[in-house]
Amino acid sequence: MGDGLRLYLRFVAVSLRAQLQYRASVIMQALGLLLITVIEYVGVWALFERFGHIGGWTLPQVALLYGMVDVAFALSETIGRGFDAFPSMVTSGDFDRLLVRPRSTVLQLLGQELALRRLGRLVQGVAVLIWAATVLPIAWSPGKLLLLLAAIGGGVCLFIGLSIVQATIAFWTVEPLEFMNAFTHGGVETGHYPLTVYRSWFRKLFTFVIPLACVNYLPAMAILDMHPAGAPGAQLARWLAPLGGVLFLLASLQLWKLGVRKYVSTGS
Repeated sequence: MGDGLRLYLRFVAVSLRAQLQYRASVIMQALGLLLITVIEYVGVWALFERFGHIGGWTLPQVALLYGMVDVAFALSETIGRGFDAFPSMVTSGDFDRLLVRPRSTVLQLLGQELALRRLGRLVQGVAVLIWAATVLPIAWSPGKLLLLLAAIGGGVCLFIGLSIVQATIAFWTVEPLEFMNAFTHGGVETGHYPLTVYRSWFRKLFTFVIPLACVNYLPAMAILDMHPAGAPGAQLARWLAPLGGVLFLLASLQLWKLGVRKYVSTGS
């Protein structure tokens, strides 16, 4: 485990040195992504400016959801860029090089690139999250801070897991399937708003199949001390909900192993 971590950190150092050779490019790309995400949030602000609230949630409350999911997604994009580019490795046969190395293919793909340009979304997400945390009348405690960090960590696991699932599908389809973006980028857009505004089947999809609610909506409700009618153990479930993202990642890794066993080289 320790040896794998040291190797990953070496991969990261190499990636950072390569990207920092073109600092201006990295900065411009990060600023461009920051501008895009700021414009997205302006759209959310305009929606609340017109209607006041959505499903009983105010702008600062939704900003908490927004910041949590955007920070988690930005971190996952920064770390998991290797899986996003994986389908091209299948078509070119470059995946063979990873298989002959005495290291985990998952570790090697995670170390392909630490995408600094994704930090623009991270900065914006952190800013929105800090604004929401200071404006809302939340009685912050060590437990709630830990829950917030656990929710973000679970979100990172969830989105990396989705990237792994998308990459694994390429073992059978060769080309990437664009419909997976409905669960990655679409999941981010879904997480910007309380789950109660969606239809029942949609809520079930993003709770029990893709546990977005477990790493965003449910922890946010616990942080906000929102207690809708429910089972006596509902509050405890909200505190344990971020584990759903970890379980999803573990399931994705098992699917990845199956895909690797089914892989057939191009022979090139």
